[in-house]
Formats: sequence, structure tokens, C-alpha cells
Amino acid sequence: MNDIQNKDSGSTDPDNGDSLAELNKQEEQGDSPSFDSKSFLSRLTRRPGIYQMFNSSGEILYVGKAKNLKNRVSSYFRPTGLNIKTQALVSRIADIQVTVTNSETEALLLEQNLIKTNRPPYNILLRDDKSYPYIFVSTEQEYPAVRFHRGAKRQKGRYFGPFPSSGAVRDSLAIMQRVFRIRQCEESFFKNRSRPCLQYQIKRCSGPCVGIPTPEAYQTDIRHAMMFLEGKNSKIMDELAGQMDLASQALNFEDAAIYRDQISSLQQVQEQQHVSGQSGDADVIGCALQSGAVCMHMLFVRGGRIIGSKVYHPRFSIEETPQELLSAFIAQWYLGSGREIPPVLITVEEAADREVLEEALSERSGRKVSLVHKVRSDKAGWQKLAQTNAEQNLQSHLASKQNIYNRYLSLQEALQLDAIPQRMECFDISHSSGEATVASCVVFDRNGPLKSDYRHFNIEGITGGDDYAAMHQALTRRYTRLKKGEGKLPDILLIDGGKGQVAQAVEVLSELQIDEVLIVGVAKGSDRKAGLETLIMGDSGAEVALRSDSPALHLIQYIRDEAHRFAITGHRARRGKARRKSSLEGIPGVGPKRRRELLKHFGSVQSIETASIEEIGKVSTISRKIAEDIYATLHPDP
Repeated sequence: MNDIQNKDSGSTDPDNGDSLAELNKQEEQGDSPSFDSKSFLSRLTRRPGIYQMFNSSGEILYVGKAKNLKNRVSSYFRPTGLNIKTQALVSRIADIQVTVTNSETEALLLEQNLIKTNRPPYNILLRDDKSYPYIFVSTEQEYPAVRFHRGAKRQKGRYFGPFPSSGAVRDSLAIMQRVFRIRQCEESFFKNRSRPCLQYQIKRCSGPCVGIPTPEAYQTDIRHAMMFLEGKNSKIMDELAGQMDLASQALNFEDAAIYRDQISSLQQVQEQQHVSGQSGDADVIGCALQSGAVCMHMLFVRGGRIIGSKVYHPRFSIEETPQELLSAFIAQWYLGSGREIPPVLITVEEAADREVLEEALSERSGRKVSLVHKVRSDKAGWQKLAQTNAEQNLQSHLASKQNIYNRYLSLQEALQLDAIPQRMECFDISHSSGEATVASCVVFDRNGPLKSDYRHFNIEGITGGDDYAAMHQALTRRYTRLKKGEGKLPDILLIDGGKGQVAQAVEVLSELQIDEVLIVGVAKGSDRKAGLETLIMGDSGAEVALRSDSPALHLIQYIRDEAHRFAITGHRARRGKARRKSSLEGIPGVGPKRRRELLKHFGSVQSIETASIEEIGKVSTISRKIAEDIYATLHPDP
């Protein structure tokens, strides 16, 4: 693996940020790159997450959160309505990286972690900016207390959190006080009691200040309370649910409402978050590989919380599998530098030479280091987030206008074209043993995929599994329409297949007298391995082999893979629709009403299929003629 290109990943609105004079001064230093927002936004997800904006030097400018990433990031690039400070920010953007989360709450927690770590120049700390609330248990004492905590963690004990809502924490403390009868008073109050306080009288405390419970019994209550905070004890909610049912049955609706609200508060606090998990330090590595490009997305987890992320697009050789890529990346990242090595590395697949890597990393760090890929609970959530982000960022990278343009230049040179292609189409066929055959047509222009021009073709009237006939029909239907002026002819027609499929394309375009389109077949080769494709030129039948690291080949792979994906999508949709269709549909004279009567009488379609004409005719709405038509349809001649 060669040098790794990386950007640090790490909100609030920039409209109240640095002074305008300072921002203008930064712009005057010549940092005014051009960012291709159109191609970036076309691939951006609508899921919640955080986005990070970088300048041309790779320095972070701004971190933001969003419930809908596409909508929020798009708002920065609208033609009107931006104030001067936001315009200054947008003018300096050279790159944007996103980190997808499972909820807006997770995005909020991650956003704050990144702002406090990176202090981006266009971010501000809101006037009400406070640290997140925790629940503190003073475990070092004989009679520990459970309290609300916000701020520095100076006291000895256990801290649970952080929680996004102080109200939820206080409600939960009240519930725990009632259920476990754990004290919540301050030490000065606790040590100066000679008799139980009012909390004991109203059964909200067991009276440890005067030694009513034994230390052992009280410690049991504390242990149960901590199990609840760790999300390990569901008996509390079961008990409350039972009490709510009993109150409802006794028509005591006021108490039932109280129990309902308590259950709701318990659910809110007990909710497991992937951004703030239970415990542990780990680095989580997602790996996405497609069309000659790779993306590594790393999540850094410390103390059970995601504190940051990074995106890498390393160069790699075509012989490397995802497992080999992970192994090479991990070795270069951790062993080639003095970077911190956490005790656990979580990967989406098992890294090649895992045991050797573990041994080397353990020796370097001075403690045991594990590489794992089969994980559960919070770790599985982190793993899924890392992989989702790797795939999302790879799609954005592939759709980059500059990246696409460089690949088009390489394709022009590889195919010895007079000009850079402006438009390309690619066809592929998908079916299941001849069932529900669908052809796909995807279109690329100089900006990448042009999805508005994508088309599916349902193939009819051919022998099942005859890919040549399916390709001939799809191409005929497509280019007959284009010949009539219903769309634009492409510069290059790519066919996913070998010489047989290419021959069909040559024949169709010749019949339609279309000679200005270059036909290129993409044959996968004997072992069907990516990077070993052979190009078949339709005009001469000559075979062209491009280098595995050729940007032109990567572009062709990208288009071919997109055509394959789109064909499978269409095929699955058609197959699913056909399998949901009743065999009674399409019979002349048998509409929805008669179908309902038949099913009501026989109970199932299978029973109808085994019935005679006389039995079918016994249904009140079915005449002898219709019964014969139904029988003939369900029992076609062999």
C-alpha cells in the first residue's frame, strides 16, 4: 500500500462565529478553493449524522450536525439567503466529510466531542453550552449516594452517561429513589443526621444516615441500581408494567398514568446509544472497495464514546482483497508511526495475517491487542456505522467531478478517441434461471451517473435464459426511440458481456443505421476477477486489455457495476410482483368480486386448482362458461 491520503474528521451554526474581519483576513490569504457541491450533494445520504468542512490545506473549518444530512448540507449551497459569514465559510470549502449516525441524538453527542477536540474556526460555543449530565455513584463510601452530576469528574466513584437530557436523568433518579430507596443527599447533610429525614418518612430512602439498613443490604440495593444504569436489569420495568396493569384493572387510572410515565422515563434513560456505549477503548475500521477505489473510515472510541473519525482513500494494487487491504492499512497506520494503539481493533472482515498483526501490535503497545470482526451489542453498532460511512464516502469520492473528469481523460487516451466522451450508456441483463428477465440501461455524463435517464426494460417473448435475445430486444427498443429523437445518442455504448452480446449491439445499431456510437464490450475474463476485464471493440472485434490500475478501467468498472446493480434491482422488483400475483388474475370475466367469492367458497387458490368445472360452477356468481374458462386457464394443455 502506498502513501495514505487522509483528512481529520471531527456544531452549531456558523452565523454567530468569528468576526467578519477575521474571516475576510483568512480569505485574503488565498484559501479560496472550488468545491464541486453538485456532484457531492447528488450522492449525499438523508440519514442523520455530522458533517465536517475542510479547506484546501486539509484544515477543519466547521463541524455541524443534521437530522437529514442532504437537506442540511444543501442549505449552504443555495443561491440566495446566506449571510456574509456563511458565504465566507462556503468560499473556503475544499472538501466535506460526513459521519452517519443512528439518530440525531448520537449526532449531537459526536458533534460536541469533535468541536471540543478540534475547535474549528467557524464553530462557536453557545451561551448555554454545558457539559452533558451524568449520574454519579459514590462507590468508595460505606453507604454510597446516587446523584445528578455535571462538570469535571473529580470525585472517586462511578459515572454513568453522558445523557442528552437532564430532565430524563432527574426523572430516573426519582424513580430509582422510589424503587431502590437509595440516598441522594449531600455528604454534609448525611453525616450530621441524628434521626431519619423526611425522605425516609415518605419511603424514598432506607435511612442509611442512622444505620437502619445494614451496609451489606444497602450495597445490594446499590448494585441493583448500577445494573439498571448499565441496562442490565429489566425487572424494574416489568414490575412497573405489572403495577400499571393492576391499577388499570382496579380503575385507578391516576396511579396507572404515573406508572406509565415512569416506564417512559426508564425507557429514555435505558436506551442504548452507539455513540455513548457502555465502556471500552477501540478503533473501528470500515472498508469499502468499488470500481478501482477504496475508502477506509475509522471511528475512534474512548471510554465507550465515539470521539472522532477519519476518512482515507489509499492507493492500492488490484491483487489486494478487502482482507489484505485491512491488513496493509493497519500495519502502516499503527506500526509505521508512534500512534496510540487501543486494546481492541474492530474490522468489518477478518484482516489477513490477523495473528501476526496482533502479535506485532501487542509487542509495540506493551499489552495485549485484539483484532476482532465478530462482535455484538454496542461494538456491532460501531462496526455498522464505520462500514456505512466507508460506503457513503466512497460513493462521494467516486462521484467527485474532478475524479470523474480525470477518468474520462484516461478513457479518451486508452480508446484513442478524438475528444473526451460526453455521454455513455451501459446495458446489462438480469434474471433467475430465465424468470422475470430485465435489462438495465444506465447513463453517465461528464458529471457521473445521470439517474434521470436510467431505464429498465421488461423482456418478453424470448426463450428463458437467452441473454443474446434479451440484449437484442432491449437495444432495439432503446435505440429505436433515440433514433426517433426521444433522447440523446451516447458517444460510447458499453455492453456487459463478451463477443456474443457485442454482436447483438452491432447488429441492432446497423439495422437502425446508427454509426456514430462506439460499441465496447466488457468481458470479465475466465476467472471473472475485477481488474482482469478485456474490452472488445465492436467496430473491429479487437480486444484491448487495460492495466489494472488504469483510471479508464476504473471508470468502465464503475459504470458496469452500476448497470449490474440497476439490473438486479429491476429483476427483483419484477420477480416479486409476479410472485405476488394470483393465478386467477387475467381470466376474462373474473374480476375482484368473483375472485373473492371463489376464495371464500374454496378457501385457497390451491383448492380451486384441484376443483372440477362442475365444482367451480357451484359458486353463485360463476356461470358454466366462466367455470370452463377458469378451469382452462388453471389447467393449460401440456
